[in-house]
Amino acid sequence: MVASTLILQAAPSLSAPENAVRVGYTTTRKLGKAHIRNRTRRRLRAAVREIFPQYAAAGTDYVLIGRYNTADCPFEKLKNDLLWTTKKINKLFNKNGNGDEEPARPLSDSAG
Repeated sequence: MVASTLILQAAPSLSAPENAVRVGYTTTRKLGKAHIRNRTRRRLRAAVREIFPQYAAAGTDYVLIGRYNTADCPFEKLKNDLLWTTKKINKLFNKNGNGDEEPARPLSDSAG
Protein backbone atom coordinates (compact mmCIF):
# COMPACT_ATOMS: atom_id res chain seq x y z
CA MET A 1 0.00 0.00 0.00
CA VAL A 2 1.27 3.41 -0.90
CA ALA A 3 0.62 6.53 1.16
CA SER A 4 2.10 9.99 0.80
CA THR A 5 4.63 9.43 3.61
CA LEU A 6 5.45 5.72 3.37
CA ILE A 7 5.03 2.49 1.47
CA LEU A 8 3.95 -0.60 3.40
CA GLN A 9 4.45 -4.12 2.09
CA ALA A 10 3.35 -7.29 3.84
CA ALA A 11 3.46 -11.04 3.37
CA PRO A 12 2.49 -14.01 5.49
CA SER A 13 5.51 -15.11 7.48
CA LEU A 14 6.97 -18.47 6.55
CA SER A 15 9.53 -18.72 9.33
CA ALA A 16 8.33 -16.64 12.29
CA PRO A 17 6.16 -18.08 15.05
CA GLU A 18 2.42 -17.82 14.35
CA ASN A 19 1.76 -14.98 16.78
CA ALA A 20 4.85 -12.91 15.94
CA VAL A 21 5.13 -9.87 13.70
CA ARG A 22 8.40 -8.99 12.01
CA VAL A 23 9.11 -5.50 10.71
CA GLY A 24 11.81 -4.32 8.32
CA TYR A 25 12.73 -0.81 7.24
CA THR A 26 14.10 0.41 3.92
CA THR A 27 15.58 3.82 3.22
CA THR A 28 17.55 4.34 0.05
CA ARG A 29 20.15 6.92 -0.88
CA LYS A 30 17.55 8.62 -3.05
CA LEU A 31 16.09 10.05 0.15
CA GLY A 32 19.22 12.00 0.99
CA LYS A 33 22.34 11.79 3.07
CA ALA A 34 22.83 9.44 6.00
CA HIS A 35 21.32 11.74 8.62
CA ILE A 36 18.10 12.04 6.58
CA ARG A 37 17.88 8.27 6.11
CA ASN A 38 18.54 7.71 9.83
CA ARG A 39 15.86 10.22 10.82
CA THR A 40 13.44 8.52 8.42
CA ARG A 41 14.07 5.10 10.01
CA ARG A 42 13.75 6.51 13.54
CA ARG A 43 10.39 8.09 12.71
CA LEU A 44 9.14 4.89 11.06
CA ARG A 45 10.16 2.86 14.13
CA ALA A 46 8.41 5.31 16.46
CA ALA A 47 5.21 5.14 14.41
CA VAL A 48 5.36 1.33 14.37
CA ARG A 49 5.74 1.23 18.17
CA GLU A 50 2.51 3.21 18.51
CA ILE A 51 0.39 1.57 15.78
CA PHE A 52 1.46 -2.07 15.40
CA PRO A 53 0.78 -3.44 18.90
CA GLN A 54 -2.92 -2.88 18.27
CA TYR A 55 -3.27 -3.26 14.48
CA ALA A 56 -0.55 -5.59 13.14
CA ALA A 57 -1.74 -9.00 11.96
CA ALA A 58 -0.23 -12.03 13.65
CA GLY A 59 2.11 -14.16 11.54
CA THR A 60 2.88 -11.37 9.09
CA ASP A 61 6.12 -9.82 7.90
CA TYR A 62 5.93 -6.07 7.17
CA VAL A 63 8.37 -3.85 5.29
CA LEU A 64 8.13 -0.08 5.59
CA ILE A 65 9.77 1.97 2.87
CA GLY A 66 10.56 5.60 3.58
CA ARG A 67 9.59 8.22 1.04
CA TYR A 68 11.01 11.63 0.20
CA ASN A 69 8.92 13.44 2.84
CA THR A 70 8.93 10.86 5.67
CA ALA A 71 11.66 12.69 7.60
CA ASP A 72 9.89 16.07 7.48
CA CYS A 73 6.16 15.40 7.61
CA PRO A 74 4.14 15.94 10.80
CA PHE A 75 4.33 12.84 12.98
CA GLU A 76 0.53 12.60 13.25
CA LYS A 77 0.33 12.41 9.45
CA LEU A 78 2.92 9.63 9.44
CA LYS A 79 0.98 7.69 12.09
CA ASN A 80 -2.31 8.16 10.23
CA ASP A 81 -0.75 6.94 6.98
CA LEU A 82 0.72 3.90 8.73
CA LEU A 83 -2.62 3.12 10.36
CA TRP A 84 -4.48 3.45 7.05
CA THR A 85 -2.04 1.27 5.11
CA THR A 86 -1.93 -1.34 7.89
CA LYS A 87 -5.70 -1.63 7.97
CA LYS A 88 -5.89 -1.90 4.17
CA ILE A 89 -3.24 -4.63 4.02
CA ASN A 90 -4.81 -6.56 6.89
CA LYS A 91 -8.14 -6.41 5.10
CA LEU A 92 -6.50 -8.01 2.05
CA PHE A 93 -5.08 -10.84 4.18
CA ASN A 94 -8.18 -11.36 6.29
CA LYS A 95 -10.49 -13.99 4.85
CA ASN A 96 -13.75 -12.46 6.03
CA GLY A 97 -12.72 -8.94 4.97
CA ASN A 98 -13.58 -7.04 8.16
CA GLY A 99 -9.95 -6.21 9.05
CA ASP A 100 -10.46 -6.97 12.74
CA GLU A 101 -7.71 -9.32 13.82
CA GLU A 102 -6.17 -10.04 17.16
CA PRO A 103 -3.10 -7.91 17.94
CA ALA A 104 0.18 -9.70 17.49
CA ARG A 105 2.80 -10.24 20.15
CA PRO A 106 5.80 -9.93 20.32
CA LEU A 107 7.03 -7.30 17.89
CA SER A 108 10.40 -8.13 16.36
CA ASP A 109 12.23 -5.13 14.96
CA SER A 110 14.90 -5.51 12.27
CA ALA A 111 17.33 -2.64 11.84
CA GLY A 112 17.80 -1.74 8.24
